[in-house]
Parts: sequence; structure tokens; C-alpha cells
Amino acid sequence: MPLKNYGVLKGRPINRTLGSGANPHFQVHVIDETADYRIAVNVASALRPSEVEYLIDSRFAHPFLPQCEALPAGWHPLASTPGGPSLDFIRSNLFDPRKMVPLPFNVPGPDNDLNEKINHYIQRAIADEEATLYAFGERWGPERGKKDKIFGFLPGNGVHDIHMNQANVGRFVDDDGVYQDGALLLHFPSQDQWVGVFLKFQSQTWHTDDRTGHQIRPPVSGPPSDRGVTVRPFTPGVPPTPEAPDGAVRIVAALANAVVSPEVETVTLLNTTGATIKLGGWRLLDRDKHAMALSGAIGAGDTLRIMLAAPVTLPNSGGQITLLNSDGLRVDGVTYTQNQASQPGYTITF
Repeated sequence: MPLKNYGVLKGRPINRTLGSGANPHFQVHVIDETADYRIAVNVASALRPSEVEYLIDSRFAHPFLPQCEALPAGWHPLASTPGGPSLDFIRSNLFDPRKMVPLPFNVPGPDNDLNEKINHYIQRAIADEEATLYAFGERWGPERGKKDKIFGFLPGNGVHDIHMNQANVGRFVDDDGVYQDGALLLHFPSQDQWVGVFLKFQSQTWHTDDRTGHQIRPPVSGPPSDRGVTVRPFTPGVPPTPEAPDGAVRIVAALANAVVSPEVETVTLLNTTGATIKLGGWRLLDRDKHAMALSGAIGAGDTLRIMLAAPVTLPNSGGQITLLNSDGLRVDGVTYTQNQASQPGYTITF
């Protein structure tokens, strides 16, 4: 079953400890106007391989950020639905999954392990009185009469599962769900900068059921040795496969703010492969998961400009576009902000 208490904590970081020991977590002490919290961030996996995959985006941008900024300090339960601030690494188009890489949590030398990568931005936020931390994950506590075992405040209270919470394996499958992924966001207002910290386990895959969040794979033929092998996203230079179609077709441009009336919105696709791709059964989705069926084909290396039809729409306030193939697997996804769509008649490039 999905997480029971998913949401986001908005507060000020005031202390931290690096992950160590047999169950390493990077710990952050966060406060709001009335309470203390501990943020427990996995920097290693309990399952093999132990190295956590990470991506830190130092210039993170997404149309849901104004909703986060408008929240008062404190804990906020979130519904696991599209269109709001609830996170989904696959469906929210937060980042390019091909950019995530595994990293050990503790390696000798400067700035070369996961502890140090996270610590760089947490320390900066602690030193900046205007900085705000947003921790997406599952709440625990408050546990009345019990001191926090790391920072000692009373009552113990915090947020954990600060990582992808779908496509799990083994005993963690019951935690699967959609629009309930964990992450850290840091906002530095004086620099107008958002930083996103995104983590997942190597055993988690990039294609999941839209209802359960469980791993899905199209039926393919192969020997028994193929079973149970984690499928990584498409890598440039390696042909896409039925199980890993990521990047075979890319969303390269969109017109969200046309000058003609009624407004015409378009999306431009690029076939990155060396073969013609038939689009029968493929779909384009918008921010609210409205879908539009595609047809025809794109030749090798060619582009195709698609005129959108209702109910799919690209709001001028910011939105997202997702491309699914005939197996229902995500092939590509992008987002754009209100600022990117502010110039009438100009095409947004991705």
C-alpha cells in the first residue's frame, strides 16, 4: 500500500550530521515557528547494490514551485494526485532520469561522495537566514515523551523516505505508489535559486503502473537469465529497446502562447534513432494527464510538429508534456515555466 502520511515540510535547517554506520542517513535538523523536525535522508541502500543514485540540480525550475513558495512554514499533507506539488519522478518530469548516477556515501577525499554532495547545499542553507528547505516524504511522530535520538529535541518528530517511493522490490514493494516520491528542495531567495536533491535506489526501475506504482515491463522474449535484471534508462549511443524506450523520441520544442486566435498550441518531436518509428497507439499528456492520441510516423532523424487538440492544453502559467509509447511506457517528458511561456508567438525549446 502507498505511504500513509505523505507530504512536505517547509522550514529552516539549523544543523546536520553526515550519514555513517550500518544504516547511513544524512540527518538535518529543521525548525518552523512551533516545532523541531529531523529529516532522515538515505545515503545508502539496504538492498544490493548499496550505492544510491542521485541528481542534484543547482538551477531547478518547475511550474509547481510557486505553490511551494506560497505554503506557510510547517508540515503539509499532500494528496497523491497530478497538477499539484506532490512529486513523481516519472510523471512530474522533474529531471532527465538519464542524468542520475550512483555514488558511495563515504569516500576519502574532497567532494567525491554523497554525504559531501548533499552537505554542500545544506551547509549553505544553514548559513543563509533567508534560505528555506522543503522536505518531501513520509511524516513520523510527534512521539510524545521521546527525545529525538540524533538532535535531542522533544518530542521526536520528522520526515523520512526522502527518495523515490515507487518501483520497489522485495519487502519494500508495499510502499509503492504514484505522486508520493521524496526529495529535498532548497530555496535561496537572494540569488533567486532553487536546488533540487533527488535520490533513488538502483533496484528501482523507470516504468511503473499508473495506479499502483509497481514496476511494469512489456512482454518480451528472452532466456531465464533476462528476468529480474534492472532496466536502466536509454543511454546515448545504445539503441532503445522495448523495455527501455527512453529517449527514442524526444520532445524538442513547444508553442504554448500563440498570437493567433483561437490559440494554436503545438509540440515538436524528434526521432533520435536510425529507423522510422510508427506513432500508432502513442499519446501526448499534459500537466493534468489529459491525453491526445497520435498517429502516423516519424522518419529516422526527422521532426514532426503536432497541433494539440482538446482536452490537452499548454497553460501560459507553466506546464508539462509527456510522451508515452504504445505500451504505455514513458519515452520522454519536459516541463516549462510561466517565464518561458511569457513571450507570445515564441517557441519554447527543450
